Amino acid sequence: MTLDTTVIENKMSEKFGTEVMNFRMERDIFTFEAAPAVIKEVIRFMKDDETLRFNFLTDLCGVHYPDNDKKAQFAVVYLLHNWIDNVRVRVKTFLDGDRPYVESVVDVFAAANWMERETYDFYGVIFKGHPNLKRILNDEGMVSFPMRKDYPLEDAGRTDKDDRFFGRTPNNYEQTK
Repeated sequence: MTLDTTVIENKMSEKFGTEVMNFRMERDIFTFEAAPAVIKEVIRFMKDDETLRFNFLTDLCGVHYPDNDKKAQFAVVYLLHNWIDNVRVRVKTFLDGDRPYVESVVDVFAAANWMERETYDFYGVIFKGHPNLKRILNDEGMVSFPMRKDYPLEDAGRTDKDDRFFGRTPNNYEQTK
C-alpha cells in the first residue's frame, strides 16, 4: 500500500474522530490539527502504526498567534518523517493563551527533549511530564519569553526616526510641517 494523504487522513480520522481536523496540503507538506488533549497519543499512534511508520521527529517548535482567539493563541508544531515511504507530515495543536500547557512527547521521541525545552524557553509553553523543563538558551532569571509577540516592534515614543523614510506613511513623499 502506498502511503498517501488519503490513507493518513482516513487512519487518523478513524482512530481519533473529531479530535483531528483541518486536513490539508500546506506548502507541499500534508498538515492537520489535533486537540491538545490527544496530541501525545496522535504522535505515538503515527510512530507505532504499521502503515504510517512516522519514525522520526524532524522538528518541534512553537508559534505565537496574538491575533487569534484567546483559546488558540499558541501552537506547537510537530514535523514527522516516515523514512521508509519518504513522507513528511506537519501536525499542529493550538493552546490557550493564558495556560499554554501540552503533554510532553519525550517518552515517544527522545529528540523532543531539547526541542520542548527550547519551545518553553522562547514561548513559555509548558510541557507536562517533561523530565527537565527549564531554560536552555536564555538566562534563568528571565521572566519573559522573547519570541512572544506581546510587545510592539518599536517604541512608539521614539523621536530619532522619520517614518516617511521607512514606508510607514500613506504618502512617502508627504512633507513635514
